[in-house]
Amino acid sequence: MPKTRLGRWAGGLLAVFLVFLVALILGMRLAGMAPGTPLIIVLGTCMMLAGIAAFITAVISQVKFKDHSIVVISATVFGFIAILIVIMEVVEGIIWRSTH
Repeated sequence: MPKTRLGRWAGGLLAVFLVFLVALILGMRLAGMAPGTPLIIVLGTCMMLAGIAAFITAVISQVKFKDHSIVVISATVFGFIAILIVIMEVVEGIIWRSTH
């Protein structure tokens, strides 16, 4: 368990990220929603915001308060993956606009 308050926030944001990820997967697979529907867009946006916030709070907790619990490290890893996904989406949009 995290030792600091900021580490607990990182863990909570990680949990929110994972809940939104599961909701997104279930919404697309079981409910049969298309990738461009408004609900899927809102779920994906909230998921990415929670992941980025988890990353930021986890890194601050690790660097400033020396909190190296497994929850904080997991928040750092999942948050970094969320940041990479956002960067890939932006780059894909730029490339698509420049070629079409």
